[in-house]
Amino acid sequence: MSRWLVAGLGNPGSKYERNRHNIGFRVVDELARRHGLPGWSRKLGGDTTSGLVQTPKGREQAVLLKPMEFMNLSGFAVQRLAQFHKIEPEKILVVHDELDLPFGVVRLKSGGGHGGHNGLRSIIEQLGNKFARVRMGIGRDPNVPPGKAGGDTAGWVLSDFPAATAPTVEAMVAAGCEDVLAVLAAGITTAMNQHNNRPTLAPA
Repeated sequence: MSRWLVAGLGNPGSKYERNRHNIGFRVVDELARRHGLPGWSRKLGGDTTSGLVQTPKGREQAVLLKPMEFMNLSGFAVQRLAQFHKIEPEKILVVHDELDLPFGVVRLKSGGGHGGHNGLRSIIEQLGNKFARVRMGIGRDPNVPPGKAGGDTAGWVLSDFPAATAPTVEAMVAAGCEDVLAVLAAGITTAMNQHNNRPTLAPA
C-alpha cells in the first residue's frame, strides 16, 4: 500500500487559527478527527499524525502534516517529512488558501506555479512543482479595485473569516476533506475530473 503525504498550510499559534491563510490547517485537522488518527506530535518542523483513512475505494495510508515554521518556510517541513517517509512529490497533496478562486470555490490542481503564495513558493523551492493541490478559494479583498497593483494582500489573508461566513467555511473544509480522499483513492487526474465541476459553496 503506497503512502500519501497530505500537508495543510497555515501559520502556527492561536492568533492565526481562524485566518483565511489557515484553512489548510483546518482541513487536515478535520481529516484527522474524522478518521480517528492519533494525536498530533511535533516532528521535523511540523505537527504530524498518520494512519489509515477510509476513501471511496478502500483504506489508504496517509501522513498528515501542519508545517510549524510559518508559511514562508513551509517547504522545509514538507521536504523533511517526505524524505523521512520516502514519499515522492507525486504522492504529496498540499491544501492551501487561494486568492485567485472566489470564496466558496474548492478546486483540485496538479502541478503549476505558486501564484504568489509564499507557502507554495517554499515547497516548490524544496521539492519542485510536481505535487498536487487542493485550492481553497478565499477570494480577494472586495475593497481593493480589480487589477490595482499592490493592495493589502497580507492583511486580507491574515484576517479571520467573518463570523457570518462560518457555514460556508465549514462546507469548504468538508469539501476539502472529500477532495483529499478522492485523490488518495484514484489519483489527482481522476479526482479532478470527478470534483472540479463542484459549484461554489457560498450562498448566492
